[in-house]
Amino acid sequence: MPKLPDFSAAITGEPATFRPADLNGDKLILYFYPKDNTPGCTTEAMQFRDLHAQFQAAGCRIIGVSRDSLRSHEGFRKKLELPFHLISDPDESLCLQFGVMKLKKMYGKEVRGIERSTFLFGPDGVLLREWRGVRVPGHVEEVLQAAQA
Repeated sequence: MPKLPDFSAAITGEPATFRPADLNGDKLILYFYPKDNTPGCTTEAMQFRDLHAQFQAAGCRIIGVSRDSLRSHEGFRKKLELPFHLISDPDESLCLQFGVMKLKKMYGKEVRGIERSTFLFGPDGVLLREWRGVRVPGHVEEVLQAAQA
């Protein structure tokens, strides 16, 4: 996927729909995470929150994506005071476009879920860098360095 696909998705805040055309020349960090209010996802969201001003200074918009409902996302954003928005992808259409749905082992069982992944797109929509199978410690700082480069 060398270029950001055109799509329309339900997002927290106003307007209630996100399209890549709305970026107006900003870089985009699209990060996919398994579930609101789980330990790793909470830590990752807080790290993006804590470095948000530096991402903005680098001309970057941050958007998180999971299969959770908009209602769940709104609660998650409020609780963590996230300054960026979250896309609800309950039918997995965006997850499938980005190839982040994987079979994972959880408590000894195989379950289908989102593989934590981050994509950095330039102002022209071209994919600059992708991270798949992300481990949270140190990840957000690495994304920031790439965004600033």
